[in-house]
Amino acid sequence: MALDITALYNVSSGAVKEVAKTAPTTKVDTYTDKSFNNLLSTAIDNINTTNNYLSDAENEEVKWMLGESENTHDLTIALQKASTALQYTVAIRDKLLDAYKEIMQMQI
Repeated sequence: MALDITALYNVSSGAVKEVAKTAPTTKVDTYTDKSFNNLLSTAIDNINTTNNYLSDAENEEVKWMLGESENTHDLTIALQKASTALQYTVAIRDKLLDAYKEIMQMQI
């Protein structure tokens, strides 16, 4: 059985392009430990990046609210990065859950 990850290439965010660079361009054989390990480590890196963006956005909000920073440009950029990364992460989660549900419904 092989997992097709070409659907990831259709999303047009910077995070997707970074993941797409490291992801294989062909179908991944799920029985190969090395391929699954690469896919899993890429997913974990993506979650860590999302968490970092969310933390940065929260820090920028706090700085702006406390009056330490009057630069709304940095705040807007941090919020947009966090929003985009979170949307991407949720989209990937939804696709993985759909794939899992489909696999579970297969007749053997």
